[in-house]
Amino acid sequence: MKSEEIKKLDREHIIYSWSVQGKVNPIAIDRAEGIYMYTPEGRRITDFISGLICVNVGHSHPHVLKAMKDQMEKFTYVSPSMTTEVKAKLGKMVSEVTPGDLDYVFFCNGGADANENAIKTARWFTGRHKIYSAWIGYHGATAGAITLTGDPRRWPAEPGMPGVVKFFGPYPYRCPFGTNDPEECGKKTLDVLKTQIMIDGSKTIAGIIVEPIVGTNGIIIPPKSYMKGLKEICEDNGILLISDEVMAGWGRTGKWFGIEHFDIVPDIITTAKGLTSGYVPLGAMIWNKKIWDYFYDKPFVSGLTYTGHALACAAGIANIEVYKNEKLIEKTAILGEYFTKKLNDLKEKHQSIGDVRNIGLWACIELVSNRKTKAPIAGYNDSIRNISGEISKRCLEMGLYTYCKWDQIFMAPPLIITREQIDESLEAIDKVLEYTDSIVKKL
Repeated sequence: MKSEEIKKLDREHIIYSWSVQGKVNPIAIDRAEGIYMYTPEGRRITDFISGLICVNVGHSHPHVLKAMKDQMEKFTYVSPSMTTEVKAKLGKMVSEVTPGDLDYVFFCNGGADANENAIKTARWFTGRHKIYSAWIGYHGATAGAITLTGDPRRWPAEPGMPGVVKFFGPYPYRCPFGTNDPEECGKKTLDVLKTQIMIDGSKTIAGIIVEPIVGTNGIIIPPKSYMKGLKEICEDNGILLISDEVMAGWGRTGKWFGIEHFDIVPDIITTAKGLTSGYVPLGAMIWNKKIWDYFYDKPFVSGLTYTGHALACAAGIANIEVYKNEKLIEKTAILGEYFTKKLNDLKEKHQSIGDVRNIGLWACIELVSNRKTKAPIAGYNDSIRNISGEISKRCLEMGLYTYCKWDQIFMAPPLIITREQIDESLEAIDKVLEYTDSIVKKL
């Protein structure tokens, strides 16, 4: 089928997420390989956002496809009450790369599911009901996970799940407490959080869930001292620390998991996306030993039809093998330094860039109308104007697919990308930024 035929059929039946249905105009993709996607007409598009920050090993990796085909020839699914070689093996492989004693895995369908089960775990384990989550953060679209979310995607779902309490995390470029120094920003946000917990009642709080690096709200990297302080708060008050690694995990930041940059070990990790690189939906909630010991003689009252799905587990095994065999974690850390340098070069060239943030192969360009005042161009939730649609359109015209919202351009290419491919992609963004520069000049 041609693109227009596919799109016509699609628009007659398919509901799209986060969208006004009458305005959806999807790109038809016929095949994908490596960092590239191809339309039915053969047009090549660079996937500079890894699908949705998940296709870490690249599209159509032969090792993953073979593992899936081999599993399909045996069986694809059995009851979750049964065990299989692939489920048991993947559980062991996950435990080998997680930090500390995070050795116990509950497989689920995706990241939101993992976070839902982390909420229940924290409440059952502690006997408390409150879950703290940051104002600037995203944790999924299911009922509990969207309540944890600290951006406008939460608004239509309110009032949401009871017991969720919001707090400010550090955002050094736009510190909520008025400082430009990252360490001071971290200290101030930590001091306010301590006071908030004291007033709210520490013995009512079951867990604090954080993205170790804030993802689709700006790739915000907290100071190490802040994360260490957050861990101390949890330990001092019997609160479980939950690290949402749905985006930050599986090499994206140059380490297996984002939390490893801060030399702390959480009580629970939730993850998905890069676990299978999106080849099959699969998520995981991972416990430490003290939680495992608690549930060893108590029921864990949760379940999913597809938990431990055999085909998904086979894809997970193959992905971890690719990460290891191709040394993608180590390569990402090294290539990330080059990526950061190239982004800073763009910042020097374009007056509409206020800040660039990158860790591993996970970056954000934050746009401003005035560097000195940090005034935005679009504003929070496009409160001033919408520029992201035009940025995305111009990128796509140059054969580059990425994710933009408000004043932010996000980049998260497959970890197999080369320096030359980074250069080519950033050349396109360089040209697109002429558009935002032109807006700034008119203001």
